[in-house]
Amino acid sequence: MKNKQKKYVIVGNSTAGVAAIEAIRSIDRAGVITVVSDEPYLNYSRPLISYFLAGKVSKDKLSFRGKDFYESNEIRLILDTKAVRIDTEKKELVCSGNKKVPFDKLLLAAGGVPIIPPLNGRDLAGVFTFTKLSDAEAIEKYVRSHSVKKAVVIGGGLIGLKATEALVALHMSVTIVELADRVLSAAFDKTASSIIEHALEKVNCRVSVNNTVEEIEGRAGEVKGVIFKNKEKVPADLVIIAIGVRPSISLAQGTRIKINKGFLVDDHMRTSVRDIYAAGDCCEAWDALLGINRTLAIWPLAVKQGLAAGYAMVGSDKKYAGGFAMNSVELCGIPTVSVGVTNPEGTGYEVLESYDKEKPLYRKIILQNNRIMGAIFVGDIDRAGIYTGLIRDTVDTASFKEHLLKDDFGLIRFPKEYRKYLIDKETVAI
Repeated sequence: MKNKQKKYVIVGNSTAGVAAIEAIRSIDRAGVITVVSDEPYLNYSRPLISYFLAGKVSKDKLSFRGKDFYESNEIRLILDTKAVRIDTEKKELVCSGNKKVPFDKLLLAAGGVPIIPPLNGRDLAGVFTFTKLSDAEAIEKYVRSHSVKKAVVIGGGLIGLKATEALVALHMSVTIVELADRVLSAAFDKTASSIIEHALEKVNCRVSVNNTVEEIEGRAGEVKGVIFKNKEKVPADLVIIAIGVRPSISLAQGTRIKINKGFLVDDHMRTSVRDIYAAGDCCEAWDALLGINRTLAIWPLAVKQGLAAGYAMVGSDKKYAGGFAMNSVELCGIPTVSVGVTNPEGTGYEVLESYDKEKPLYRKIILQNNRIMGAIFVGDIDRAGIYTGLIRDTVDTASFKEHLLKDDFGLIRFPKEYRKYLIDKETVAI
């Protein structure tokens, strides 16, 4: 008698979902895998949509897996279809059009949704968010049809700055308005932020901090400007709202799935409901640095979480080892990396800094009890991976702390035991 084919259903077709497919198929070649996505695309790299908008990357270069990936893995794709709710008793995913997809194992990997404040004028033509390829396509079309020259970006975080970079590449005058006292306040300290702010000024971008938008003004249904909290009026042909993203958790409604800001998961990416898993930007997984579950919307961690979920769905015991905050991005031609705790609060922290304002080059290491808790690199990121490894492995730096900011810092400075560990280490955790 033939074994029953398992029915795996994955909500979301980005990096966590794709990683889960690869993990499942590495063990189970016979199970039926169905992917449901509210987008019409096979897949694409979200970090590249700013380059697409800027005209630096063509649409056909955005995919990180080709069409043959789905064919070779025998994936049933249901695209451009919204997952509406989960019937946990019948084990069915109910989609738009009342389409029902039965499952034995379900993975929620739907990512995040942009936060849109209740601003007057937010529904005017020319007001956009910037988290999906469809956003970039809509902006590109609007820019061409309306000869946009001036733009306002609401939010000076990573999404806002990448959107700004694309608009600047399209020869626009851009104003960024940020509620905090600096751009990239969640990842950078004041010194690092000031370097990026000065670079933005050089490319015809104005930054207004400690400020926000109170109203978006329009005429004939189209955006014409914004009014700031300080009552300044700024003309604009285009507005991008980029104040943040929240986990997509609407599918938890009416179920026993536990949520906080995102779906709460264990080290196998299991939710509180049997046979339902979550991975990527929609879940709260283990932060190995802070020792708590929290949302970390980072591409490499979404991959690891997707792999862990996929393995768990087929019964493997491989665990998610956790991760920590990490961003590596080039802004205004300046490479940057921020890792872990970058703005320490309270006592017990030691800060090492090196700053060359002229170049500019900036390095900052944050320690607690001789353990590296975080780091910032601006201008030179060549050795950032070394420090990330020291954070991950909770290495005591007491014996080589004085070398941490030296230009020749590297493996040779590590204790012999740690060098051996790096060579020999094996783990079942992801």
